[in-house]
Amino acid sequence: ILLLQPGKHEFPFSFQLPSEPLVTSFSGKYGSIQYCVRAVVERPKVPDQSVRRELQVISHIDVNTPALLTPVLKTQEKMVGCWFFTSGPVSLSAKIERKGYCNGEAIPIYAEIENCSSRLIVPKAAIFQTQTYLASGRTKSIRHMVANVRGNHIASGGTDTWHGKTLKIPPVTPSILDCCIIRVDYSLAVYIHIPGAKKLMLELPLVIGTIPYHGFASRNSSTASRFSMDMSWLTLTLPEQPEAPPNYADVVSEEELSRRVPPYPQPSDCEGEACCPMFACLQEFRFQPPPLYSEVDPHPTDVEETQPVSFIL
Repeated sequence: ILLLQPGKHEFPFSFQLPSEPLVTSFSGKYGSIQYCVRAVVERPKVPDQSVRRELQVISHIDVNTPALLTPVLKTQEKMVGCWFFTSGPVSLSAKIERKGYCNGEAIPIYAEIENCSSRLIVPKAAIFQTQTYLASGRTKSIRHMVANVRGNHIASGGTDTWHGKTLKIPPVTPSILDCCIIRVDYSLAVYIHIPGAKKLMLELPLVIGTIPYHGFASRNSSTASRFSMDMSWLTLTLPEQPEAPPNYADVVSEEELSRRVPPYPQPSDCEGEACCPMFACLQEFRFQPPPLYSEVDPHPTDVEETQPVSFIL
């Protein structure tokens, strides 16, 4: 028996959670999964005093497992109208890169829509949450939309393609798949609204996990390696330390600038309009810098050359 003096007393307690997997905490419309800690003070001749505190438990789901990394693809076609009043089919094909995603991620949606009917259709996509309650041999389900996105109108005879149209996942409860009384499932629905007819809908299964996909790092590294490989040709053509040519004013003196030399002097043996100035012919260019110039001619000549010279590199 522990006798306590009047006043405030604190006693630390600790508990080890069970080793078997626990179901994620959840609170829905027709049921909930809750965990709590209850402390009781027993006193003689007076009622017991207790306090209760709720705990949040999360059962981790790793979206990097092979089952959740497989892509999901579905295709469906619907004939608009009935009997002799059919106006043509509407076809839909939708795909997502993987089955598992986490909160905050954006799901890229790839879809192809073809409208061969005579009506104006609108493609849409949405994430649905389905809550299933099982008790006393009875089952009750509730389904509601948590996020959606809308595409452009498609006229009669037109087509549309979604090249990774994104739909962001809002903060929702992770999927609950291993509980015998409550299940929480998700699905990505890509559907087409057709005026005067039922929707053409494709349901792609979706699992909301807790451990995010870590394949972006490896993908980025492989992309960087491919980029460096593609740009390696620059090292074969560009010099390591190219030198810029000197300033023109530093090479040519003022005396030479003052001379009246025609821009395109004609050779002495040219006759009539058939003669044209001769230019340099460059057959190969490897991005090399021009040679360095010198103010002193290393090969001086007594007679100043005024004739253009043609050369080949």
